[in-house]
Amino acid sequence: MKLPVLLVLGGILLELHTGVCQQPKRREDLGENRIRPGRKRTKVRYPKLKDKDKEKDSGKAGSILTQVLDKGRFLRLGETLTQTPGKTLELRCKGSKIGWAYPSYLDTFNDTRLTIKQQEKFGQLILTSPSAADTGEYSCWPVLCDGNECEKDLDRTSATYIYFTDKDELFVPSPIHFEIVYMRPDKPATVPCRVTSPSAVVSLHREVPPEVIAVDGTAIFYNPTKGFILQNPSAEYQGAFYCKAATKSTPQISTKYMLLYVEVPSGPPYATLESSADSISAGDTFNITCTVLGEPEIDVNFSWRFPGQDMRPVLIHNEWRLINRGPTHTTRISTSVITVEDVEESIDFGRYICTAKNKLGETSVAMSMN
Repeated sequence: MKLPVLLVLGGILLELHTGVCQQPKRREDLGENRIRPGRKRTKVRYPKLKDKDKEKDSGKAGSILTQVLDKGRFLRLGETLTQTPGKTLELRCKGSKIGWAYPSYLDTFNDTRLTIKQQEKFGQLILTSPSAADTGEYSCWPVLCDGNECEKDLDRTSATYIYFTDKDELFVPSPIHFEIVYMRPDKPATVPCRVTSPSAVVSLHREVPPEVIAVDGTAIFYNPTKGFILQNPSAEYQGAFYCKAATKSTPQISTKYMLLYVEVPSGPPYATLESSADSISAGDTFNITCTVLGEPEIDVNFSWRFPGQDMRPVLIHNEWRLINRGPTHTTRISTSVITVEDVEESIDFGRYICTAKNKLGETSVAMSMN
């Protein structure tokens, strides 16, 4: 073998032994991920919220209540909505059977401006020529039926408080020019001076002696959808009050409110009976009065059972009034008077039973007439 060939083979063996022919190191071993001076820092970009995320943040997620806008556009409603008076309001609620709630006076006055229809896939509420008086909560819900029994689907109820803002009527108009607010020691009281604009600045005033009531946000605070809330009412707040509201225009004053403090236990009515005569004879006329003392704002309903119930007519007169029991307490006195004329012994002698009922229960009391 020639010497040059041997030298070449020897050189190749030497390279293999010393590793000269090894593969180059991977780039990551060269410190590619190290921060190198002179490079610009990259700003972190966060993904934009999708429409569904925005709706979730604004309280609209899952709402089935929408407003129909111009040109067939729809707006899914959140907690509140501000509208201009005069422009027709159309609301829709998804579902094949929908129930609605709206300011109660629209029912009270049989308002023809309000129309409710049920379409195949949605319920529809239309209010034409809305005004400041229509400010309030509008809600809808699917009605679930099983045969003839139906109930409200509470889990899918959607509600929106709608302001019909009118600069000339900052307070929601009231059909009553002087309202009575009953205060109790065991629950908050509300002075219901609601506004038509959520941006209005509202204050509470005592009429006599003139005084602005301090609002601390805890014991007393203002909610534009309800009015002033007195968390722990007491007798010191009795008297005549009014609210004052202002935006950029001239301040306006609400209707007046008479705050009365009540201290009557809650429960079924406590009834008593009193007769105009201790005993009766044929041909006499007598009456029996059934009386209940209770809370001023709680209605009492009366019913009677008497001996000649199916055989003769009688007169029954019901009424109620407020009475002051001391300088700081007010009570409602409800009465029902049954009058029997031209007594007949064979018909009218016997037990007269009065039943008084309120939302908390009922009580029956009896008296014998002979």
